[in-house]
Amino acid sequence: MNSSDPDQPDVTDPAPRRLRGHALIADYVSRLDSSPGVYRMLNDRQEVLYVGKARNLKARVSSYARLNGHSGRIDRMIRETAYMMFLTTRTETEALLLEQNLIKQLKPRYNVLLRDDKSFPYILIDKSTPFPEIRKHRGARTVKGSYFGPFASAAAVNRTLNHLERVFQLRNCSDAMFASRTRPCLQYQIKRCSAPCVGKIAEADYQRTVADAERFLQGKTTSIQRDLAQEMSAASEAMEYERAAALRDRIQALTTVQQSQGINPRGVAEADVIALHMDGGQACVQVFFIRAHQSWGNHDFYPRTGSGAEEAEILEAFLGQFYDRKEPPRLILLSHAIEDADLMQDALTGKAGHRVDITVPQRGEKAELVENALRNARESLARRMSESAATARLLKGVAEAFGLAAPPGRIEVYDNSHIQGSNAVGGMICAGPDGFLKSQYRKWNIRGDELTPGDDFGMMKEVLTRRFARLLKEDPERKTDIWPDLLLIDGGAGQVSAVHEIMEKMGVTDIPMVGVAKGIDRDQGKEEFYRYGQRPFALPRQDPVLYYIQRLRDEAHRWAIGAHRAKRAKAQMVNPLDEIPGIGATRKRALLQHFGSAKAVSRAGVTDLTEAPGISQAMAETIWNFFNDKM
Repeated sequence: MNSSDPDQPDVTDPAPRRLRGHALIADYVSRLDSSPGVYRMLNDRQEVLYVGKARNLKARVSSYARLNGHSGRIDRMIRETAYMMFLTTRTETEALLLEQNLIKQLKPRYNVLLRDDKSFPYILIDKSTPFPEIRKHRGARTVKGSYFGPFASAAAVNRTLNHLERVFQLRNCSDAMFASRTRPCLQYQIKRCSAPCVGKIAEADYQRTVADAERFLQGKTTSIQRDLAQEMSAASEAMEYERAAALRDRIQALTTVQQSQGINPRGVAEADVIALHMDGGQACVQVFFIRAHQSWGNHDFYPRTGSGAEEAEILEAFLGQFYDRKEPPRLILLSHAIEDADLMQDALTGKAGHRVDITVPQRGEKAELVENALRNARESLARRMSESAATARLLKGVAEAFGLAAPPGRIEVYDNSHIQGSNAVGGMICAGPDGFLKSQYRKWNIRGDELTPGDDFGMMKEVLTRRFARLLKEDPERKTDIWPDLLLIDGGAGQVSAVHEIMEKMGVTDIPMVGVAKGIDRDQGKEEFYRYGQRPFALPRQDPVLYYIQRLRDEAHRWAIGAHRAKRAKAQMVNPLDEIPGIGATRKRALLQHFGSAKAVSRAGVTDLTEAPGISQAMAETIWNFFNDKM
């Protein structure tokens, strides 16, 4: 058995190879002690079946040595067990954290696994400039400013940002755009921005507005309204009627926002409400985010249940994996009790740096919040199960239409997008029994320098080469589910031949491939399907499978076009000043503020350039040479 150092490699504790199942586990138990730690159960092929934690390894593992009293799931797992591995830890909390890390890394078949581990957006008030910008933010908190969240979705963030713009009129433009403005933009005209870029508001007044916005996001709306009312009265008495009217409009907007926010708990300032509903071996976990006495949206998750885990095990696994990369709130309200609530509380408290309480409320407002989340979980799972049944029928129809041995578990659809060969992008979308798998979508910038502009065949070859070269490198033996069961290519016989050629060169010839092309009239509904070496065929116009294929093709088209547009927009937004050696953010801002635009900088002489703050004679010559060399 390993030492207590979790950084040391695991060593399988040797047990007689002839033993399996209960007898094997009993043999291990005879040599275990009472230390906390993590254990792994493996099958004959050394595949990890299950990862578990234990306060007391000997006591926990001995429970598997019993011959009866197990659920069907646990009994199957025990019978498959041919090896076990152990790792002792210093504390029970350390064992819990190590267990969750190993589950996410190894994805054992009998463990509960949170498959959709997405990040959630925040609202950021960027305080790196005198006039802070308000915007949506994801990822690491590297920017100086105030962060508010998490929000359940980008839509929830956008709604809140829309409210903040109406009430507080903070800027949402980039620093470059802010620095280059010479007159107010449309946001000012429609009363969504106070136009600090052109001096329509003093810095001190703008900072007070920023402070009010922060108070709003902290749930202190009553005090904001009181202060605004006092300011309005004072402005009216001073006969500053224009300012008084502006304050009146802000108060009215704030009242409208409060009325539209829906259910906002009075007794719960900060909490995640987590409810689980199970049906037919499937589970849905619904999470509601409560911050500053406001509901900031909800999101549903569908964890893999480990072939039949109970509610307590599913919720405990969900908490450990969900908060692995997210900061937990001060209160977590659950629909079901978990086995090691105290241990989970200690782990989350250590991660958050403040006390985290986990509770299952029985009455009052907190219980109502959990019941609301539970109702949403029940309804979401019912919709998903209905959609899954319909999708299963469609996949069976796809298999019949294209002569597949079984319904495909993973369909990959490829498309290209470009304008006369410029900003060319290849896209792939993925679908299966659970619908569109958006976390599996991919896009590629076409690199081929030797390609003729607009060569769709060459672009598709490049995309498929890069895609399957990576698959062959990452999973050559196809042990995971990242290999497709069916490829759909947007195009006809030419595209299918080009893809078949490249797949044959790579030695991947057993994956069915179908080209989807519109008919001779380019009419949706008259699609023709192409398979290499076979005659093209069509499906009946009213066939549900045809509609399904159209949806897949249209989604791939949307994804590829979106990637192309983003690339083209990025290329159009490139500022030539960024290419000049020695020009960083500060000098760039100074040049734009002094001259108004990059075009004006390009026309300036050396003497004029030196008048901009921070631009020396040598730097002015560098800038002048850069633009004149371009001509």
